[in-house]
Amino acid sequence: MNKRNVDLMGDWQRSCRCGEPGEGDVGGELTLMGWTQSVRDHGGLLFIDLRDRSGMVQVVLNPEVTPEAHDKAKRVRSEDVLAVRGTLVHRSDETVNPNIPTGAVELMARELRVLNPSRVPPFPVDDEVEPTETSRFRYRYLDLRRPRGLRPLEIRHRMLSTIRNHLNDLSFMEVETPVLTKSTPEGARDYLVPSRMHPGKFYALPQSPQLFKQILMVGGVDRYFQIVRCFRDEDLRMDRQPEFTQLDIEMSFVQPEDIFAMVEGMMQRVFREVRGVELETPFCRLSWEEAMGRYGTDKPDLRFGLELVELSDTFRDSKVAIFTRALAAGGIVKGLRAPGAGDLSRKELDDLTELVGRYGAKGLAWIKVTDSDWQSPLTKFLSEAEKDALRDLTGVQSGDVIFMLADDFDIVNEGLANLRLEMGRRLGLVQEGVQAFTWVLDFPLVEWRKAEGRFTAVHHPFTAPREEDLPLLESDPARVKSRAYDLVLNGMELGGGSIRIHSPELQRQVLSLLDVNPDTVDDQFGFLLEALDLGAPPHGGIAFGVDRLAMLLSDSPAIRDVIAFPKSQRAVCMLTEAPTAVDVRQLAELQIRTLAGD
Repeated sequence: MNKRNVDLMGDWQRSCRCGEPGEGDVGGELTLMGWTQSVRDHGGLLFIDLRDRSGMVQVVLNPEVTPEAHDKAKRVRSEDVLAVRGTLVHRSDETVNPNIPTGAVELMARELRVLNPSRVPPFPVDDEVEPTETSRFRYRYLDLRRPRGLRPLEIRHRMLSTIRNHLNDLSFMEVETPVLTKSTPEGARDYLVPSRMHPGKFYALPQSPQLFKQILMVGGVDRYFQIVRCFRDEDLRMDRQPEFTQLDIEMSFVQPEDIFAMVEGMMQRVFREVRGVELETPFCRLSWEEAMGRYGTDKPDLRFGLELVELSDTFRDSKVAIFTRALAAGGIVKGLRAPGAGDLSRKELDDLTELVGRYGAKGLAWIKVTDSDWQSPLTKFLSEAEKDALRDLTGVQSGDVIFMLADDFDIVNEGLANLRLEMGRRLGLVQEGVQAFTWVLDFPLVEWRKAEGRFTAVHHPFTAPREEDLPLLESDPARVKSRAYDLVLNGMELGGGSIRIHSPELQRQVLSLLDVNPDTVDDQFGFLLEALDLGAPPHGGIAFGVDRLAMLLSDSPAIRDVIAFPKSQRAVCMLTEAPTAVDVRQLAELQIRTLAGD
């Protein structure tokens, strides 16, 4: 327990923040407050580096001028909270510190107050020392005192301020939608909140304000946005949290081009004002089919090439059994040329085989091409015609490697997409500092889930089909394209949206296609259908992951860094240790009894 005396602020008021004093303040009287970074004794003179989030300033205490303040300063320790009063003066030429904005000045202190002493912190509050991730988030408030810990939050703040200003300039209205809402059967698992007033019934925390923002369009709020907290009870990854922030946007009487223009202008302004980067518009556009064909993913990283090549026709009648078996089962064969990768060792090739195996691939075929021959376990099965086709389709040259996968559509594309990213890194092909935005368009409206025996929505059930595909809804729904679009940056999805269904009849037809029970339709979506039936305008919108965009803008390695108090990968708050058990009396009020621990 720290037993040093604690001083009161009294009538002291902070003149400015620690990082703000400059040449124009020299000779003036200042009162500064902050945390002690360090204390140094130089032959009797004491130097204190005083810090707050704006920066740091040097404070000097002379025992011959202010003996009482000097004596008190001798007992100051790192992270003590101080208030100091004195005169701002120039530093001598030899002591100027050019590395900080206040490096040419210092405060000659007359008075010092210890507003709150600190015990020894669990890790040094210093950018030079990197604490463990567990310590960082257990003591997040200490981590945020470090410039490295605080910078992502500052960038997030500037990003959101810029977004708000931009949308305000375009006559958008910011509207809040409910947090306690209704559980719906589609999408991820909901977080449920029991109702005390209605025993046995539950609210759901929103996964998205989707239905509310559509209803706002019916209400005539023709340009809406909201920076909103959303919740999904799903397994976590490096770029996901159980609660996250979404930039939600909706507009009436629009086509996709209107959405694209609005978003591209917003991104230009954000990157200009936050990062000082000028973006070129319009952004690249790829159809979903083109993205899957060329890159194996609908989130392609366009900072480098290494495009995939369709090889199914080449090996339709091949003697390579792994290829013909996959094709006979309805699968595909695709390849990837890795230029200059011919020096990969057998262990490295085995590691790459293990990589694609994580995505369901049963193996990875490879061919090393040299001036004299093709080296591969497959070589003896390849015909000259197949080799010629591979040369033509891949452009392979001596010193290159051709990788090939044969399996069903999803396994081949996911495996090669991740192999492409790995080879792009290994071969040094990724162009750092490049912002490669692309729109991915024309997604399928639905996909068949064999395990469930039904179609599910690729985006969500409220996405409009392309008008020219409406006749296919009954006859061949798998061929129907949607009016959906995703915005991708450097291989990461920033946001997605669509033109919505504004016809109640079409909305019922799509819900029926998704095998939603008619009673469930009325129970879960009756309020939406009623609104659509009362003059809904054509409308569309988009939603962005705020945390993900802030992560990219701040060059943070994980989403947790741009969230003030994030959850762990087990969805636990490391600061408060939530979730925790609650008092049985609270459960009794809700008429709930738990099975845990029984």
